[in-house]
Amino acid sequence: MSKNIILIGMMGSGKTTVSKELSKVLPDYKLVDIDNEIEKSTQKKISEIFLKHGEHFFRMLESDKIRKFSQNTNQIISAGGGAFEDEQNRKILFECGTVIYLKATAEEIYNRIKNETHRPLLKRNFSLEKIQNIMEKREKNYQKANHIIDTTGKTPYNIVKEILGVIND
Repeated sequence: MSKNIILIGMMGSGKTTVSKELSKVLPDYKLVDIDNEIEKSTQKKISEIFLKHGEHFFRMLESDKIRKFSQNTNQIISAGGGAFEDEQNRKILFECGTVIYLKATAEEIYNRIKNETHRPLLKRNFSLEKIQNIMEKREKNYQKANHIIDTTGKTPYNIVKEILGVIND
């Protein structure tokens, strides 16, 4: 098994839910949710950071957290949806563990998050089309992951079983 397990993917792809489930079956691994760590250290919600300081400032905070936590081992790291867009973040995450892209269809993501209000990139013009546009931009980087697991229509339990299968190979 590798040093860290890193989950990447779009908002609503299952990173937070699956990382929590995975940490239950891998008790020796510490769960690190990059967005939660940013909120803890700034005492602000992600949506508030986006609103007051903009996406660029948020991405700087995100990269700082990725650098900080990549120094440790035996972690399940849930990276923000856009974190893997940054070349330096990708390099760091690949060096510190196995990167798993949790993939879902735009329709599935839309249905999972349509009632949530804390998604800063979807504050305006929330639609299936907006999700598809974000996905298209990010897909080429997501595809670079060590493993890709489609989460569409699957339970967190089954996704965790698939992750354990690929990391134990």
